[in-house]
Amino acid sequence: MKTSSPRIGVLGGSFNPPHFGHLLIASEAAWQLSLQRVLFVPAADPPHKRIDGGANAALRLRMTRTAVAGDERFDVEPVEIERGLRFTVDTLGALKEALPAADLWFIVGSDSLLAFRTWRNPAGILRLCRVAVALRPGDDRTRVAAAADEYGDRVVVLASVGVAISSTEIRERVRRGRPIRYLVPPAVEGLIVSTGLYREPGFLAGEPS
Repeated sequence: MKTSSPRIGVLGGSFNPPHFGHLLIASEAAWQLSLQRVLFVPAADPPHKRIDGGANAALRLRMTRTAVAGDERFDVEPVEIERGLRFTVDTLGALKEALPAADLWFIVGSDSLLAFRTWRNPAGILRLCRVAVALRPGDDRTRVAAAADEYGDRVVVLASVGVAISSTEIRERVRRGRPIRYLVPPAVEGLIVSTGLYREPGFLAGEPS
């Protein structure tokens, strides 16, 4: 891990694949919270969701590095994959150990905040970092704000940027032979095409869906 300026965002996820929604959330969090850097942390084996589509950890890590390339605010931290970490509290502990002076901000979607009490050691997470919640189109801001208020100043709700892109939708579009341009960075699209990722066996380009 690299040394860093003190105010750092942490954006975890399966990144299966990483898309412009992830980059936009990271960019907005960096601006709204005055973050020096945002670390993208691809999951190895997340406990709350299944990783679909056949993308192994090495390929998801490669796509994530490709997605953030060229933005000096963003880095990729492979600690979960390299150390086999599954729980956020362990990941944040590892980051805090490596960056003891850092003011960590863990960036999550509103769905994660609403389920936060089901996570392993939520109190431990809040001791290690503060949480920044990204709203999505259709979210009930009042409900999300009420959930955030339960944790005092340890949780803040970011102003919404109003973009709804999902990795699930992207995988389905690839499976059906539909375009994903303007949903993912061009270099990520190139990797998906060149590796045949997410396509059904026997799929032929141009075949009607």
